Amino acid sequence: MSEQGALWQRRTVLEHQWARHVPGLRAAGPPPAGPPPLRREVTESWIRSVRTVDPGRDSAPSKDGVHALWSRSPLYEPVCDLADELRSVADDADFVAAVTDETGTILWTYGGRVMRRRAERVNFAPGGCWNEPAMGTNALSLTLRTGLPSTVFSAEHLVAALHGWVCYCAPIHAPDGRVLGVLDLSTTWDRSHPLAMSTVRMMASAVEGALHGRGEWAARPGPGRLRLTCLGGGKAVHGGVPLHLPPRQMEILALLALEPGGFSPKRLHEALYGDRAVGASTFKAEVSHLRRALGGQIATRRYELTSPVVCDATEVLRALERGDTERAVELYRGPLLPHSDAPAVVEWREHIEVAVREAVLASARPEHVLRYGERAPYDTEIHEHALRILGPNDARRGIAAGRLTTALRI
Repeated sequence: MSEQGALWQRRTVLEHQWARHVPGLRAAGPPPAGPPPLRREVTESWIRSVRTVDPGRDSAPSKDGVHALWSRSPLYEPVCDLADELRSVADDADFVAAVTDETGTILWTYGGRVMRRRAERVNFAPGGCWNEPAMGTNALSLTLRTGLPSTVFSAEHLVAALHGWVCYCAPIHAPDGRVLGVLDLSTTWDRSHPLAMSTVRMMASAVEGALHGRGEWAARPGPGRLRLTCLGGGKAVHGGVPLHLPPRQMEILALLALEPGGFSPKRLHEALYGDRAVGASTFKAEVSHLRRALGGQIATRRYELTSPVVCDATEVLRALERGDTERAVELYRGPLLPHSDAPAVVEWREHIEVAVREAVLASARPEHVLRYGERAPYDTEIHEHALRILGPNDARRGIAAGRLTTALRI
């Protein structure tokens, strides 16, 4: 059989399986009997994402402000340096090349006129949001979820409008191991080629190599990377050096990390103090002291951080956005700045607690519920959920039962 004939047959089989399984999942009915229709990671993604994504949608949702996101992204300079190579690969093989951030929002694309127009029809363009909760099963969403290279061909995509495509993706890791985004090469299904995956992995490695060579990732005095631990406590490390900050300044840092668009002075004052009569001079002194501690990395007119920041609270929220409950539970170590009574901190604390808890209650994996249960010893509903999903002979039932008994005594 010719290569094109094999691709056609594969697409036909996948379309049949999609038509047999996806409408039933959408209707929340029982899946058809028999073995799983496709690769496990694809079928599991279908089941997860059909709750939030209509398979009949025609394009990805958009996120505003992508130009600012791209200009501030740590991937901006490495990708720009390698842009000629990416364009050459896309032109030679008739692909669309794309780079996303860690949430699956496309920051940069390149393609020839015909392929670019096809991509724009489904909003495979800057600002398009391609994570699993937004656009279902696709190579970008699988790579973000697993941290591994992924390929999705034709009707493996949940959304029918993407059945004419094949996509190859590889994650881009920071030197500290975090996934900063994804590099994608996409084309029409009939141009599928096994060498495309090795190409996208090679190009992602080149971007990672450029990141490793940039001083912003090195621990050094002066301006450097800021890391915040805000869940279950409060700690800040700047350029590899611990900062000993008073609680109010930790509150400011946490809010600036959670809202990267920044605050007007008036709004930040309200976020910290609410209706309390705290003078402007006291408030400005806190910001000034913090700015000095960070080497000037807080803007003056509109308060926002001007250097990269890693914050456990924002990483939890990003994990939940891409449907990664495991990562969210791993990172969640307790309430946001638990001793703070700043109004905006209290709001964010409640938001994060509810978001993580709801994800855990929706999970069918006992390890998620048991791990979260360590942080919520008095949450009877969590412990009851653990007992429901643990098998009758699972030794971990004793842990859940003991926690439930303790919670019921309170």
